[in-house]
Amino acid sequence: MKQSELNATIRKTTGNGPARSLRRDGMFPAVLYGPNTQPVLLAVNVREFERAVQKGNIRRTIFALSIQNGATLTRPAVIKELQTHPVSGQFLHADFYEIDMNRKLRVMVPILPKGKAKGEEFGGMMQIIEREIEVLCLPSEIPEALELDVADLGIGDALHVRDITLPAGVELPPGVNYTVVTVVSPKAEAAPTAGEAEAAEAAEGEKAAETEKAAE
Repeated sequence: MKQSELNATIRKTTGNGPARSLRRDGMFPAVLYGPNTQPVLLAVNVREFERAVQKGNIRRTIFALSIQNGATLTRPAVIKELQTHPVSGQFLHADFYEIDMNRKLRVMVPILPKGKAKGEEFGGMMQIIEREIEVLCLPSEIPEALELDVADLGIGDALHVRDITLPAGVELPPGVNYTVVTVVSPKAEAAPTAGEAEAAEAAEGEKAAETEKAAE
């Protein structure tokens, strides 16, 4: 799990007008909250946040959020929601969720298929049904990815969530066991529709009539 330091300052204004002013000054609005944390309105520097984003997937990044308000208060947090402009990609607002480093949390982790399914050698096609799955673990133990060996998959075979070997300290939510990867047979050639069949028969009839006429 990547960790990144990020500075923020307390903001005392809300609304579209103050938010636009923040963005003109190279900042954007955010909020920090959590199960034991009263919501705190923040302003985050765009350039600092961009540098943090470039280091890796922000959905799996723990931020050491340093809040400046006379004194500096540091809180571990993850991104709960990030709003961006649909065209420009400009950061509009971020929700930071304060976490307890000693308590497990739910997080999405990508699946990394390894090897080539044996079913592909016989014309099968491997389909990745889920590219990431939800796991439970401590913030410090969140894996970058979970490898899944697909080499033994034949046509019609599938691997499920519980077939994934999880690192120590990482577990699945209770009752979860959906399909992650499967190998399917090549698509059969589509059968002609009734209309297409009638048209083909008519064309064959016309061709036969023309052949008979030419023979006369």
